[in-house]
Amino acid sequence: MIRFLLTKLLYLVPTFLGITLIAFGFVRVLPGDPVLLMAGERGLTAERHAELAAQLGFDRPMWAQYLEFLTRLLHGDLGNSLVTKKPVLAEFFALFPATLELAFVAIVIATVIGVPVGVLAAVKRGSWFDQVSMTAALVGFSMPIFWWGLLLIILFSGILQWTPVSGRISLLYFFPAQTGFMLIDSLLSGQKGAFGSALSHLILPSIVLATIPLAVIARQTRSAMLEVMGEDYVRTARAKGLPRARVVMVHALRNAMIPVITTIGLQVGVLMAGAILTETIFSWPGIGKWMIDSISRRDYPVVQSGLLLIAGLVMLVNLLVDLTYGLINPRIRHK
Repeated sequence: MIRFLLTKLLYLVPTFLGITLIAFGFVRVLPGDPVLLMAGERGLTAERHAELAAQLGFDRPMWAQYLEFLTRLLHGDLGNSLVTKKPVLAEFFALFPATLELAFVAIVIATVIGVPVGVLAAVKRGSWFDQVSMTAALVGFSMPIFWWGLLLIILFSGILQWTPVSGRISLLYFFPAQTGFMLIDSLLSGQKGAFGSALSHLILPSIVLATIPLAVIARQTRSAMLEVMGEDYVRTARAKGLPRARVVMVHALRNAMIPVITTIGLQVGVLMAGAILTETIFSWPGIGKWMIDSISRRDYPVVQSGLLLIAGLVMLVNLLVDLTYGLINPRIRHK
């Protein structure tokens, strides 16, 4: 187990270095001058522009800027925002609970619905349920998030007026953030109706964000179940006269969960990417909207450090998924 963990951590080093290079270069190939955007001055003279560029370190060669960026990373310094002047790490952790709450609810929705749908589709292979559910999964996977989100806003917020359009909670409620998770904070506040308002604001964006992971999980569960249901141990369990539910849930599903768990872990990256569009559409004050705003302002430290933090989170989740294989299937042990 220790050897497996060390090997995985060793593999993460070149991966992380590659991500630092991509994050550093990505924001610098975007059109626009960060000095002009930050200064906000009309008629900025060449001398003033050169002075500001020197203060920000943009007058040095790219390789020198990249080495300074790596040096700061090794010391745990992600830099300060060019716009707010606040540490990037502080801003990230102030906004991260909003994104984590949205992503957690989305992955719960995707898993709770996707796994049973995939199992039933495999058990009832070729039936109308199989065809309808897999067609719906394909449509859900192919549907652009921004278009799907706007459709739901028009229907449920505009026509039916069941859910709010944007934000995390109604402006009628105000209370100090104790955990950063609005559902929890609204309960702790004790204000009547606060939790219901937070929940109503969360429903629509979480459904939009869950659409693609739900489709992937459902299709992967069906594929994995069909594969294991043809194995000898499943046929033996059936021959013994075990109840069909036990054969499916214990003998088949438990072994089919390995690729399904891998798929769920990989969906964290999809959730982070989808959160950018989802948070922008619903004005959700999380990491995704923060990154979009920072890109438009050419806030180099925020964009490159934000990408690194998100990438590090995805790698950590994938590592945890690998470590849980042995818990799901006792036949797999890390040596």
